[in-house]
Amino acid sequence: MFVNRRKTERRSCRRIAKIQSGAGSLPRDCTITDISKGGVKVVAEYLEIPALFTIIFSTGDSRQCRLAWRIGCEFGAEFVD
Repeated sequence: MFVNRRKTERRSCRRIAKIQSGAGSLPRDCTITDISKGGVKVVAEYLEIPALFTIIFSTGDSRQCRLAWRIGCEFGAEFVD
């Protein structure tokens, strides 16, 4: 049975973004599929998602994130900044 542990409501979206894993690393493309005040659900076609990373929104804004879960190409992350 699915248990919803989210602290805030998520809104569905389809926004292009980038993930940067550290200073000096190249940002990689991803798609945000839903977002809340506390985090995001993301689809990324590559396997290397670090435990901590920066997500850069198409607006240029960025947030520090912690990987919360991963299933295949989808993963959830919580904002830590």
